[in-house]
Amino acid sequence: MNLIPAYPEIFLLIATSAILLIDMFVSDAKRNITYVLSLVALAGAAALSFYSFEAGAVTYTFNNMFVSDPMSHLLKLFTYLGTAITLVYSRQYIVSRGMANGGALGGEFYSLSLFSVLGQMVMISGTSFLSIYLGLELMSLALYALVALRRNDAVSTEAAMKYFILGALSSGFLLYGMSMLYGATGSLDVNAVAKAAVSGTIKPTVLVFGIVFVVAGLAFKLGVVPFHMWVPDVYHGAPTPVTLLLGAAPKLATFAICVRLLVEGLLPLAIDWQQMLTVLAVLSLIIGNVTAIAQSNLKRMLAYSTISHMGFVLLGLLSGVVGQSSNGAVGAYGSALFYSITYVLTTLGSFGVIILLSRSGFEADKLEDLKGLNQRSPWYAFVMLMLMFSLAGVPPMVGFYAKLTVLQAVLNAGQVWLAILAVMASLVGGFYYLRVVKLMYFDAPVDNSPIVASGDLRFTLTLNGIAMLALGIVPGGLMAACETAIGQSIGHALKNLASIAA
Repeated sequence: MNLIPAYPEIFLLIATSAILLIDMFVSDAKRNITYVLSLVALAGAAALSFYSFEAGAVTYTFNNMFVSDPMSHLLKLFTYLGTAITLVYSRQYIVSRGMANGGALGGEFYSLSLFSVLGQMVMISGTSFLSIYLGLELMSLALYALVALRRNDAVSTEAAMKYFILGALSSGFLLYGMSMLYGATGSLDVNAVAKAAVSGTIKPTVLVFGIVFVVAGLAFKLGVVPFHMWVPDVYHGAPTPVTLLLGAAPKLATFAICVRLLVEGLLPLAIDWQQMLTVLAVLSLIIGNVTAIAQSNLKRMLAYSTISHMGFVLLGLLSGVVGQSSNGAVGAYGSALFYSITYVLTTLGSFGVIILLSRSGFEADKLEDLKGLNQRSPWYAFVMLMLMFSLAGVPPMVGFYAKLTVLQAVLNAGQVWLAILAVMASLVGGFYYLRVVKLMYFDAPVDNSPIVASGDLRFTLTLNGIAMLALGIVPGGLMAACETAIGQSIGHALKNLASIAA
């Protein structure tokens, strides 16, 4: 059996297990070593994934249950980056809040975070219903525990219960849909399911029922309307570092299984799942943006913002195929991938500012806590301005280019009304982002205490904000990488669709 394609996963599993053991024997005073080793583990996995990404090969292993391809490695690289940024932002928060081990750096947070990343890696590379589901559960179980890490906090405990119950429900939807697809096609292999769908020997009714449950399960994980009820409560109730872990890298893994299941496995039935995605996208864009306006809590506002942004990702996914033509598929799915990556980077910075302003006994998670930030720290007010402008889609920030590429894909698919609706929803969303800017620059501060933060947090947050501007000015490299990765990874699915059209 060829283990080379899974070297990043194997390395991270060994490293995380070693970190877990080392942390048991490290004194509280020296527990900072856990933080450093976690970053080293992510860097090592990133080096292995980057080497494979440069090679550009598509390799299957474990009886075609696992694939090493450009899309998987690109998503893994940004998963490592997102998690590493989260750990940097979180270190001081964990120490000051005493989230574990009597106030010292708690190894539980780092070990569970790395196991969550391992689950995401398996999800990203899974090409079998079995491997995708195992990766999903590994990621989810670690996140359930992280949300409940503040055991004595009633709000966190309530959020963990909601997340666990609704997460189990969504996993049940997804598993039931997979079982129906397996019953119809006789295979757990995504590629074999695609071939069976192309053959025309299977009654489409059974496949469509399976697709309905699969899409419902994926919608829960993305947090789109009407499967969004857990998002604001969990974002609000979880410790802010855990909210970062929930709202960032897992979105990339969920995007990956959307592509694996819907595009690679069920592209011949695109007309069926595209209609469902259209409904989900429209509801998410409208309800996410409108509801965010009424929020006074910054974390809840960003949660509803997430719902609307996932609606934009769905717009890219539903624009790849028109009839039986896949001419715009690579561009559409590439735009959705680009949007997902840039959204993750932007939301990392937004929550990073919340952590920057927080201190022991004070969570800077209300909108009023941002009042007068420009008077307290002009530079970090400007960083937050760049992040809000990117989320709102204001040029020249990267959010503008990300929205533009998705809207181009929607227009190329002939969905003019959908593009107009998305633009109108974005205009509504601009209100609550600009409200944050107004509070920072035009209101008097309610808190004049000095902003105390570690040097690594300040440095990383600065780079995070500048990256949003730099990627907006020069987006071509990342966009080309996204389209190339998508094109090389779904080539066989496009060939299957072309054979039907012929």
